[in-house]
Amino acid sequence: MTRAALITLHGMGETARDYADSMLDKVDNGLSEGERSELSIGVVYYQDLLQDNQRRVWDACSSAQHLSFADLRKFLLFGFGDAAGLETNKDDPGSTYEDAQLEIVRQLLMVRGATSSNPPLVVIAQSLGGQVFSDFIWDAQRARAAADDPAVPPPRAGIWQPGTLAARLGRMPSAQELSFLQGDTLSCIVTTGCNIPIFVAAHRAMNIKAIARPNDGFEWHNFFDPQDVLGWPLQPLGGGYETLVRDHSINAGGILRSWNPLSHTAYWTDADVVRPLLQQLHRALAGPVRSDL
Repeated sequence: MTRAALITLHGMGETARDYADSMLDKVDNGLSEGERSELSIGVVYYQDLLQDNQRRVWDACSSAQHLSFADLRKFLLFGFGDAAGLETNKDDPGSTYEDAQLEIVRQLLMVRGATSSNPPLVVIAQSLGGQVFSDFIWDAQRARAAADDPAVPPPRAGIWQPGTLAARLGRMPSAQELSFLQGDTLSCIVTTGCNIPIFVAAHRAMNIKAIARPNDGFEWHNFFDPQDVLGWPLQPLGGGYETLVRDHSINAGGILRSWNPLSHTAYWTDADVVRPLLQQLHRALAGPVRSDL
Protein backbone atom coordinates (compact mmCIF):
# COMPACT_ATOMS: atom_id res chain seq x y z
CA MET A 1 0.00 0.00 0.00
CA THR A 2 1.30 3.46 -0.89
CA ARG A 3 1.15 5.78 2.11
CA ALA A 4 3.55 8.40 0.73
CA ALA A 5 5.38 9.22 -2.48
CA LEU A 6 8.81 10.60 -3.31
CA ILE A 7 9.99 11.96 -6.64
CA THR A 8 13.45 13.18 -7.56
CA LEU A 9 14.57 15.72 -10.17
CA HIS A 10 18.15 16.04 -11.34
CA GLY A 11 20.03 19.25 -11.96
CA MET A 12 21.98 20.75 -14.82
CA GLY A 13 24.85 19.12 -16.63
CA GLU A 14 25.55 15.71 -18.15
CA THR A 15 23.42 13.34 -16.11
CA ALA A 16 23.01 9.56 -16.10
CA ARG A 17 19.66 7.86 -15.57
CA ASP A 18 20.89 6.40 -12.28
CA TYR A 19 21.63 9.87 -10.86
CA ALA A 20 19.51 9.29 -7.75
CA ASP A 21 20.73 5.81 -6.84
CA SER A 22 23.29 6.78 -4.19
CA MET A 23 20.84 9.04 -2.39
CA LEU A 24 18.02 6.49 -2.62
CA ASP A 25 20.31 3.85 -1.10
CA LYS A 26 20.78 6.12 1.91
CA VAL A 27 17.04 6.75 2.10
CA ASP A 28 16.41 3.01 1.95
CA ASN A 29 18.82 2.44 4.82
CA GLY A 30 17.09 5.12 6.89
CA LEU A 31 13.59 3.68 6.60
CA SER A 32 12.10 0.72 8.38
CA GLU A 33 11.00 -2.29 6.36
CA GLY A 34 7.40 -1.25 6.75
CA GLU A 35 8.12 2.31 5.64
CA ARG A 36 10.01 1.09 2.58
CA SER A 37 7.04 -1.00 1.50
CA GLU A 38 4.71 1.99 1.84
CA LEU A 39 6.84 4.56 -0.02
CA SER A 40 6.44 4.87 -3.78
CA ILE A 41 9.44 6.42 -5.58
CA GLY A 42 9.66 8.06 -8.98
CA VAL A 43 12.78 9.37 -10.73
CA VAL A 44 12.20 12.24 -13.16
CA TYR A 45 14.70 12.23 -16.02
CA TYR A 46 14.57 14.97 -18.63
CA GLN A 47 18.25 15.13 -19.60
CA ASP A 48 17.65 12.88 -22.60
CA LEU A 49 15.65 15.74 -24.14
CA LEU A 50 18.82 17.84 -24.22
CA GLN A 51 21.92 15.69 -23.96
CA ASP A 52 22.29 14.43 -27.53
CA ASN A 53 22.19 17.98 -28.88
CA GLN A 54 24.74 19.13 -26.30
CA ARG A 55 27.09 16.26 -27.12
CA ARG A 56 26.87 17.12 -30.82
CA VAL A 57 27.87 20.74 -30.13
CA TRP A 58 30.62 19.70 -27.72
CA ASP A 59 32.09 17.17 -30.14
CA ALA A 60 32.04 19.67 -33.01
CA CYS A 61 33.66 22.51 -31.05
CA SER A 62 36.19 20.47 -29.10
CA SER A 63 37.38 18.57 -32.19
CA ALA A 64 37.74 21.74 -34.28
CA GLN A 65 39.90 23.64 -31.78
CA HIS A 66 42.04 22.91 -28.73
CA LEU A 67 40.07 24.30 -25.82
CA SER A 68 41.61 25.08 -22.45
CA PHE A 69 39.79 24.03 -19.26
CA ALA A 70 37.95 21.31 -21.17
CA ASP A 71 36.17 19.83 -18.14
CA LEU A 72 34.94 23.24 -16.98
CA ARG A 73 33.87 24.17 -20.51
CA LYS A 74 31.95 20.91 -20.86
CA PHE A 75 30.21 21.44 -17.52
CA LEU A 76 29.20 24.97 -18.51
CA LEU A 77 28.05 23.88 -21.98
CA PHE A 78 25.88 21.07 -20.67
CA GLY A 79 24.77 22.96 -17.56
CA PHE A 80 23.75 26.30 -19.01
CA GLY A 81 22.70 24.58 -22.22
CA ASP A 82 20.08 22.80 -20.11
CA ALA A 83 18.71 26.07 -18.79
CA ALA A 84 18.70 27.68 -22.22
CA GLY A 85 17.16 24.61 -23.85
CA LEU A 86 14.27 24.52 -21.39
CA GLU A 87 13.50 28.23 -21.59
CA THR A 88 14.04 28.94 -25.31
CA ASN A 89 10.81 28.85 -27.37
CA LYS A 90 9.10 27.18 -24.43
CA ASP A 91 5.67 28.27 -25.65
CA ASP A 92 6.05 26.27 -28.88
CA PRO A 93 3.87 23.13 -29.08
CA GLY A 94 5.92 20.11 -28.00
CA SER A 95 8.72 22.28 -26.60
CA THR A 96 11.42 20.83 -24.36
CA TYR A 97 9.81 22.76 -21.48
CA GLU A 98 6.53 20.96 -22.17
CA ASP A 99 8.26 17.59 -22.57
CA ALA A 100 10.03 17.97 -19.21
CA GLN A 101 6.72 18.74 -17.52
CA LEU A 102 5.14 15.72 -19.19
CA GLU A 103 7.84 13.54 -17.62
CA ILE A 104 6.95 14.99 -14.21
CA VAL A 105 3.28 14.16 -14.84
CA ARG A 106 4.13 10.58 -15.80
CA GLN A 107 6.25 10.02 -12.72
CA LEU A 108 3.62 11.57 -10.45
CA LEU A 109 0.90 9.34 -11.85
CA MET A 110 3.21 6.34 -11.53
CA VAL A 111 3.95 6.94 -7.83
CA ARG A 112 0.29 7.66 -7.14
CA GLY A 113 -0.66 4.34 -8.70
CA ALA A 114 -4.17 3.05 -8.16
CA THR A 115 -4.57 4.41 -4.63
CA SER A 116 -8.06 5.40 -3.53
CA SER A 117 -6.76 8.63 -1.99
CA ASN A 118 -3.87 10.91 -2.85
CA PRO A 119 -0.74 10.20 -0.77
CA PRO A 120 1.47 12.92 0.71
CA LEU A 121 4.21 13.81 -1.76
CA VAL A 122 7.83 14.72 -1.03
CA VAL A 123 9.98 16.16 -3.83
CA ILE A 124 13.75 16.48 -3.82
CA ALA A 125 15.20 18.56 -6.65
CA GLN A 126 18.84 19.33 -7.37
CA SER A 127 20.04 22.57 -8.98
CA LEU A 128 18.03 23.30 -12.13
CA GLY A 129 15.49 20.69 -11.01
CA GLY A 130 14.25 23.14 -8.39
CA GLN A 131 13.37 25.65 -11.09
CA VAL A 132 11.81 22.93 -13.25
CA PHE A 133 9.50 21.70 -10.48
CA SER A 134 8.69 25.20 -9.24
CA ASP A 135 7.62 26.11 -12.79
CA PHE A 136 5.49 22.96 -12.96
CA ILE A 137 3.58 23.86 -9.77
CA TRP A 138 3.39 27.55 -10.74
CA ASP A 139 1.82 26.64 -14.09
CA ALA A 140 -0.56 24.15 -12.43
CA GLN A 141 -1.75 26.77 -9.96
CA ARG A 142 -2.24 29.31 -12.75
CA ALA A 143 -4.21 26.79 -14.79
CA ARG A 144 -6.50 26.13 -11.83
CA ALA A 145 -6.98 29.86 -11.25
CA ALA A 146 -7.82 30.35 -14.94
CA ALA A 147 -10.39 27.55 -14.79
CA ASP A 148 -12.04 29.23 -11.80
CA ASP A 149 -11.89 32.79 -13.17
CA PRO A 150 -12.12 33.59 -16.91
CA ALA A 151 -10.32 36.88 -16.24
CA VAL A 152 -7.13 34.98 -15.32
CA PRO A 153 -5.07 34.03 -18.40
CA PRO A 154 -4.01 30.35 -18.55
CA PRO A 155 -0.36 29.31 -18.90
CA ARG A 156 1.11 30.07 -22.31
CA ALA A 157 3.69 27.28 -22.13
CA GLY A 158 3.99 23.78 -20.78
CA ILE A 159 1.73 20.86 -20.04
CA TRP A 160 -0.87 22.99 -18.22
CA GLN A 161 -1.95 24.94 -21.30
CA PRO A 162 -5.63 24.33 -22.10
CA GLY A 163 -6.07 20.91 -23.72
CA THR A 164 -2.36 20.03 -23.67
CA LEU A 165 -2.32 17.64 -20.71
CA ALA A 166 -5.07 15.41 -22.12
CA ALA A 167 -3.57 15.50 -25.61
CA ARG A 168 -0.05 14.60 -24.53
CA LEU A 169 -1.10 12.02 -21.94
CA GLY A 170 -3.66 10.40 -24.24
CA ARG A 171 -6.46 10.83 -21.72
CA MET A 172 -7.82 13.35 -19.27
CA PRO A 173 -6.72 12.64 -15.69
CA SER A 174 -9.49 12.11 -13.16
CA ALA A 175 -10.37 14.90 -10.74
CA GLN A 176 -8.45 13.10 -8.01
CA GLU A 177 -5.41 12.64 -10.23
CA LEU A 178 -5.52 16.32 -11.16
CA SER A 179 -5.60 17.23 -7.49
CA PHE A 180 -2.43 15.20 -6.94
CA LEU A 181 -0.70 16.61 -10.01
CA GLN A 182 -1.51 20.16 -8.89
CA GLY A 183 0.15 19.58 -5.52
CA ASP A 184 -2.80 19.43 -3.16
CA THR A 185 -1.01 16.81 -1.06
CA LEU A 186 2.49 18.16 -1.65
CA SER A 187 4.05 17.73 1.77
CA CYS A 188 7.55 19.08 1.16
CA ILE A 189 9.95 20.33 -1.48
CA VAL A 190 13.63 19.83 -0.71
CA THR A 191 15.91 21.83 -3.03
CA THR A 192 19.69 21.47 -3.11
CA GLY A 193 22.11 23.76 -4.92
CA CYS A 194 19.07 25.63 -6.21
CA ASN A 195 19.67 28.34 -8.82
CA ILE A 196 16.24 29.96 -9.06
CA PRO A 197 17.89 33.36 -8.31
CA ILE A 198 19.81 33.09 -11.59
CA PHE A 199 16.52 32.80 -13.49
CA VAL A 200 14.82 35.74 -11.77
CA ALA A 201 17.79 38.07 -11.23
CA ALA A 202 16.92 40.31 -14.20
CA HIS A 203 13.24 40.59 -13.20
CA ARG A 204 11.81 43.61 -11.45
CA ALA A 205 11.21 42.93 -7.76
CA MET A 206 7.44 43.14 -8.24
CA ASN A 207 7.61 40.30 -10.78
CA ILE A 208 9.46 37.85 -8.51
CA LYS A 209 6.81 35.64 -6.95
CA ALA A 210 6.96 32.25 -5.29
CA ILE A 211 4.40 29.52 -5.83
CA ALA A 212 1.36 29.70 -3.56
CA ARG A 213 1.46 27.45 -0.51
CA PRO A 214 -0.26 24.26 -1.73
CA ASN A 215 -1.68 23.35 1.68
CA ASP A 216 -1.28 24.34 5.31
CA GLY A 217 1.07 21.44 6.05
CA PHE A 218 3.50 22.24 3.21
CA GLU A 219 7.20 22.90 3.85
CA TRP A 220 10.02 23.95 1.51
CA HIS A 221 13.59 23.40 2.71
CA ASN A 222 16.40 24.81 0.58
CA PHE A 223 19.96 23.59 1.18
CA PHE A 224 22.93 25.50 -0.22
CA ASP A 225 26.68 25.48 0.33
CA PRO A 226 28.22 29.00 0.41
CA GLN A 227 31.15 27.59 -1.61
CA ASP A 228 28.79 26.44 -4.36
CA VAL A 229 28.48 29.29 -6.87
CA LEU A 230 25.43 27.63 -8.45
CA GLY A 231 23.55 27.14 -5.16
CA TRP A 232 21.69 30.07 -3.63
CA PRO A 233 19.46 31.01 -0.70
CA LEU A 234 15.86 31.73 -1.69
CA GLN A 235 14.38 33.69 1.21
CA PRO A 236 16.16 36.95 0.27
CA LEU A 237 14.30 36.99 -3.08
CA GLY A 238 11.12 38.20 -1.40
CA GLY A 239 7.90 37.79 -3.35
CA GLY A 240 6.68 35.17 -0.91
CA TYR A 241 9.90 33.16 -0.76
CA GLU A 242 10.74 34.79 2.58
CA THR A 243 7.84 33.03 4.30
CA LEU A 244 7.44 29.95 2.09
CA VAL A 245 11.04 28.68 2.18
CA ARG A 246 13.49 27.85 4.95
CA ASP A 247 17.12 28.23 3.82
CA HIS A 248 19.81 25.99 5.31
CA SER A 249 23.49 26.79 4.82
CA ILE A 250 25.50 23.55 4.92
CA ASN A 251 28.96 22.24 4.11
CA ALA A 252 28.24 19.72 1.35
CA GLY A 253 30.68 16.96 0.49
CA GLY A 254 33.82 15.54 2.04
CA ILE A 255 37.20 17.14 2.50
CA LEU A 256 37.92 17.15 -1.26
CA ARG A 257 34.75 18.92 -2.34
CA SER A 258 33.15 20.85 0.51
CA TRP A 259 35.45 23.87 0.18
CA ASN A 260 35.05 24.54 -3.54
CA PRO A 261 32.46 24.65 -6.36
CA LEU A 262 32.57 20.85 -6.66
CA SER A 263 30.25 20.88 -3.65
CA HIS A 264 27.46 21.45 -6.22
CA THR A 265 27.48 17.71 -6.96
CA ALA A 266 27.78 16.56 -3.35
CA TYR A 267 24.45 17.42 -1.72
CA TRP A 268 22.48 14.22 -2.12
CA THR A 269 24.91 11.95 -0.29
CA ASP A 270 25.60 14.48 2.47
CA ALA A 271 24.13 13.70 5.89
CA ASP A 272 22.98 17.31 6.27
CA VAL A 273 20.57 16.70 3.38
CA VAL A 274 19.73 13.02 3.79
CA ARG A 275 18.83 13.37 7.48
CA PRO A 276 16.17 16.10 7.01
CA LEU A 277 14.89 14.36 3.87
CA LEU A 278 14.31 11.24 5.94
CA GLN A 279 12.52 13.35 8.55
CA GLN A 280 10.16 14.62 5.86
CA LEU A 281 9.55 11.08 4.62
CA HIS A 282 8.80 9.88 8.15
CA ARG A 283 6.33 12.77 8.48
CA ALA A 284 4.68 11.95 5.15
CA LEU A 285 4.44 8.25 5.96
CA ALA A 286 2.86 9.01 9.33
CA GLY A 287 -0.28 10.44 7.77
CA PRO A 288 -1.86 12.55 5.05
CA VAL A 289 -1.22 16.25 4.60
CA ARG A 290 -4.25 18.01 6.04
CA SER A 291 -5.40 21.54 5.44
CA ASP A 292 -5.95 22.14 9.17
CA LEU A 293 -2.36 21.31 10.21
